[in-house]
Amino acid sequence: MKIFNSIYEFSSAKKTVVTLGTFDGVHIGHEAILDKICHNSKEEEDLESVILTFFPHPRLIVSDNCDIKLLNTIEEKSQLLAKKGIQNFIIHPFDKAFSELSPREFVEQVLVQKLNIQKIIIGHDHKFGKNRAADFNDLLAFGKEFGFEVEEISAQQIDEVSISSTKIRTALLEGDVTLANSYLGYTYMLNGIVVKGNQLGRTIGYPTANIEIPEEYKLIPKNGVYIVSVLLNGVLLNGMMNIGVKPTLGCNKLSIEVHILNFSEDIYGNKIQVNILKRIREEQKFDSFNDLKNQLEKDKQDTIHFFENK
Repeated sequence: MKIFNSIYEFSSAKKTVVTLGTFDGVHIGHEAILDKICHNSKEEEDLESVILTFFPHPRLIVSDNCDIKLLNTIEEKSQLLAKKGIQNFIIHPFDKAFSELSPREFVEQVLVQKLNIQKIIIGHDHKFGKNRAADFNDLLAFGKEFGFEVEEISAQQIDEVSISSTKIRTALLEGDVTLANSYLGYTYMLNGIVVKGNQLGRTIGYPTANIEIPEEYKLIPKNGVYIVSVLLNGVLLNGMMNIGVKPTLGCNKLSIEVHILNFSEDIYGNKIQVNILKRIREEQKFDSFNDLKNQLEKDKQDTIHFFENK
């Protein structure tokens, strides 16, 4: 899959079949559109598949006091879309000037002139242009004027189980990763860099990898203890993770720490992917380090048992 950081980087001698949207989560509710666009490009060799998305999230630009957290970083979204067979992924910067484009300007300047569009496939509730003023019927009219096809994916096709990015975010913020993963169709992931922490975990026999996530917009699930798998240098390892402020230690800064089972290598500075499989419990404050250590041993046994029976 080719990745472009602006519509101005993209050019194609071939006509394109296009869909557009944020596609946050690249979840199972998106599959009808993604399957359709891939099918169209495979059926017609002279047609390139294109997904146009925007960053930052448009809501952050057009809405006051919006602090939406996203399910995917741009890199994660790119990897997920590549697995679907998309040929071209355009991430266009979304700013005030772009948000002011009228529906006609958007169609003519972006879809027709830059993307060389032959067909567009959209969801049943898609809106576009300044103030999201235009809809499917407007797109049909533009299609007739500029000579491209318009196909709408019905609510029944795209959303049979009422999947939405908002519902997935809510599930994760409530700690229900099992529900979130069922909606996503894959395991929710955190990607980051291993950094040095206070190293207190190793003093009680539970060394942890402290994960720093550079993208502040990435959604972090509810505080608590989770069973995870860890992708490190191409190897998948088992572990448990704590998200929280470590109240027993008197900390007040959110941290993400992973204890990898049967692992003792120095991995500071390494990239790491944490796949969140199950939530074990709430974060707790213990009366003593010994109580904390006893609970961690119980968490570890729960984690081992989970993988033995997976």
